[in-house]
Amino acid sequence: MGQIMIFVFVALWGAGWVLAYFWRRPKTATVMPSAEKISIIIPARNEAHNIPKLLKSIRAQTIRAHEVIVVDDGSTDGTAAIAKQFGATVIAPPPLPEGWRGKTWACHQGALKASGTHLLFVDADTWFEPSGLESVMQLRHKGAVSIAPYHAVEKPYEDLSLFFNLSMIAGTVPHGLLGQLLFVTKTNYHIAGGHEAVKGNVLENFRLAQKFREASIPVTSIIGKGIFSFRMYPQGLPSLIEGWTKGFAAGAGGTPPLKMFLVITWMIGLMMPPMMLLKGENTWTWGGAYILCVWQLLWIARAIGSFSTLLLILYPVPLVFFFGLFARAKTKSGKTVQWKGRDIHAD
Repeated sequence: MGQIMIFVFVALWGAGWVLAYFWRRPKTATVMPSAEKISIIIPARNEAHNIPKLLKSIRAQTIRAHEVIVVDDGSTDGTAAIAKQFGATVIAPPPLPEGWRGKTWACHQGALKASGTHLLFVDADTWFEPSGLESVMQLRHKGAVSIAPYHAVEKPYEDLSLFFNLSMIAGTVPHGLLGQLLFVTKTNYHIAGGHEAVKGNVLENFRLAQKFREASIPVTSIIGKGIFSFRMYPQGLPSLIEGWTKGFAAGAGGTPPLKMFLVITWMIGLMMPPMMLLKGENTWTWGGAYILCVWQLLWIARAIGSFSTLLLILYPVPLVFFFGLFARAKTKSGKTVQWKGRDIHAD
């Protein structure tokens, strides 16, 4: 029986390497010709504390954007004033119409204002690494492009996002879209229907990917280490809990079935060593299996964020937290959750 359990563990543990294989970066094209102009569109709601870092990073890039448009989505702080100080064009969209979400409406308004040949939608709580914008532009021949931001962890509680980040990336890279960045030609954007086609969706990135595929436009995503970064939920643990609850409750089940199977399989494999050790089963064997899991997580997690070594050694803690929050999100599905001062129906 013991040998069978070890065989099962190795098979489940191996699913993690299969997932990581999908994260290889594709070949890139040359830098964009000068005739192609980039309009950067930033939907922002009360982002005065975040947006300076993004705008500074855009200003420091080797490629110059044709224009930077900040769509001030009803902010009550200094978001608009700060954006203007950095030379961005700031627009205030009309009141949110019925059936639209705040972000999709803001992105739609930014796209209407944009005059570039390419549209680059970027969340306000992200930033580009040196030459990161150039790396994004080199993927322009890949259709609709998205980048999974590298998670810059600063406080211990932020480490609890580890398995949420892993599942998010596993479900999208390399043929899905993430919500933090979308790069696409204006022509292809309008062919697919743009944000108007997904106006009522909380996780608009999943639906947009479907719209692009239906329009025969390729969808590509890569991990963003060295290109594009963010810091998730710096406001504290309650913000982290509500943010990930919103994501799961709103239907993060858009993950392709094969990817979902691999993620679940892998996580079950990760839980086997600590559970066997707690039961007192073959300490040397399962202790070695635990070390294998830590080693694997060190390699995989460092590709997606600056997670602490201590957290990775104690990985059952964030894994149990992941399972617990997932269960909490299931109780919220179909109900109303709070996010950035708005009630969001999690459908």
